[in-house]
Amino acid sequence: MRFDYDVIVIGAGHAGCEAACAAAHLGSSTLLITLDMNKIAQMSCNPAVGGIAKGQIVREIDALGGEIGIVTDRSAIQFRMLNRSKGPAMWSPRAQSDRMKFMEEWRRTIENTPNLFIWQDDAIGFVIENDTVTGVKTAFGVEFKAKAVVLTAGTFLNGLMHVGRVQIKGGRVSEPASHGITEQLRELGFTTERMKTGTPVRIDARSINFELADKQEGDNDFHKFSYMPHVKRELKQRPCWIVNTNAKVHEILREGLPESPLYNGQIQSIGPRYCPSIETKIVTFADKDSHQLFLEPEGETTNEYYVNGFSSSLPLEVQFNALQQVPALANVQIYRPGYAIEYDFFDPTQLKHTLETKKVKNLFFAGQVNGTTGYEEAAGQGLVAGINAHQNVVGGEPFVLGRDEAYIGVLIDDLVTKGVDEPYRMFTSRAEYRILLRQDDADMRLTEKSYKLGLASEERYNLMLSKREQRDKLVEFCKEFSIKPALINDDLVKLGTSPLKEGCKLHALVLRPQLDINKLAEVIVPLKNFLNTLENERREEIIEAAEILIKYQGYIDREKMIAEKVMRLEHVKLKGKLKYSEILAISTEARQKLEKIDPETVAQAARIPGISPSDINILLLLLGR
Repeated sequence: MRFDYDVIVIGAGHAGCEAACAAAHLGSSTLLITLDMNKIAQMSCNPAVGGIAKGQIVREIDALGGEIGIVTDRSAIQFRMLNRSKGPAMWSPRAQSDRMKFMEEWRRTIENTPNLFIWQDDAIGFVIENDTVTGVKTAFGVEFKAKAVVLTAGTFLNGLMHVGRVQIKGGRVSEPASHGITEQLRELGFTTERMKTGTPVRIDARSINFELADKQEGDNDFHKFSYMPHVKRELKQRPCWIVNTNAKVHEILREGLPESPLYNGQIQSIGPRYCPSIETKIVTFADKDSHQLFLEPEGETTNEYYVNGFSSSLPLEVQFNALQQVPALANVQIYRPGYAIEYDFFDPTQLKHTLETKKVKNLFFAGQVNGTTGYEEAAGQGLVAGINAHQNVVGGEPFVLGRDEAYIGVLIDDLVTKGVDEPYRMFTSRAEYRILLRQDDADMRLTEKSYKLGLASEERYNLMLSKREQRDKLVEFCKEFSIKPALINDDLVKLGTSPLKEGCKLHALVLRPQLDINKLAEVIVPLKNFLNTLENERREEIIEAAEILIKYQGYIDREKMIAEKVMRLEHVKLKGKLKYSEILAISTEARQKLEKIDPETVAQAARIPGISPSDINILLLLLGR
């Protein structure tokens, strides 16, 4: 048994698991401290990964050599590509997972990662010397030494659960809260506040009348999360189901509002705007008499279903009576009620872009302790924190992703630059360069960067190079292959598009919205023959990547040009060069916020809320620009 490590990670949720694996893979001796080894990477809320913008984050994590994409694919019981009716910048993968298999796969991964060890205990404080963290103290009275520590405590810091007027201390149902860390950090000058999140009831499938629900099947094509071709969906695929609330449901919920912790003053903290409770929905959207509910299976074989859209902290009786008014749930049997949970988080403007704290060296925060919500947001932060913890240990360069490089970069920059006033959730609308941050090309954007760092394996890197080479050859084939009207016009009419008046390159046909490469291959034999030369296992993936480049190249080039112009300000260093309190030419708000955030660059300063373009011009002038 050893008590001295390079990196210690506190908390084995989605952030903690990625942080620990990243640090260990890079070569740091790493200890993962968790309250319960049987709850590693527990899916506290919905057993699903991905969704709008969140799916892009998971693909980025996989491209960087992280684990959640692989774990999700192997535990998935339904996969869907959302937003297929829109452009590829909006396509977002989502998978329903088997909750138990997901945890089992994560534990297997962690236990078989070299340099990674587990200790089951409650971390209650840090050892800090000369403003540098040097270790962790636990409830068992053990003191572990470390060169860097990553805090990923999720909702466990002074967690308090609410079901009606009933309050239970805990970080998750049936699991104890963690105490001591918040109090220590507050004494050191850290700003800490409270947030709230919630989760719906879980119900018994045997009590659901599925004949009164609409079936929602998953996709059955080549799409998945991991870019590794050997990783596949292994479990039986299951449908989800859709039902709707009605006026009777809403009436019962309204009558119960005086007993709701959200409305009787029991809960004072801020909840997630974009994942509201059912009681928040009926208050906010009082004119609506119906809301969709998604009945989602919790596993391959279990009867437990998750009622997505019915998050609540109302008393059990109110939840039960309301659900009974949904025809498909008239005989509903509940496994456990929905509940709300309040927990401590730290103002993320107290962090650098590496997720290291500004006040204590070698101490990193990741996940919900930074005011975010969602497994994906947590995992992305965990990966970056784990990488940078290792980099600090070995004296390496900081690892930071730009806003034009990854949604993970957007997420972290938003946190450390703007802070949060509600649980932060990623959306495509938060990114300025959505066309550059597509889910299909995360490997092209990030794998080489990670390979040079030492995290992405040589196998992963070579797979990326091979895919890029095949993709580019297909694009080139389409640009060079000539099409004659006489040979194609009849087929074009059959495919629902206008005939050619003169010859053109195949590329011009691919550009047509009615056509795609696979359709054209059915009528153009040389194209079909060329496609057969592509790697069989990844053929569809390569075709899609090439097609997106062809159809959207103009938009991609335009966005790259805009990004390059904006990114010039990212190279204008600002930190430590000006004394903001003495710059009377900028607003008082600007002076105060610049002093608080202390931005690294002029570009970061420009993204701080309350900093005007004229303020930025003055800063540039003072810098001699």
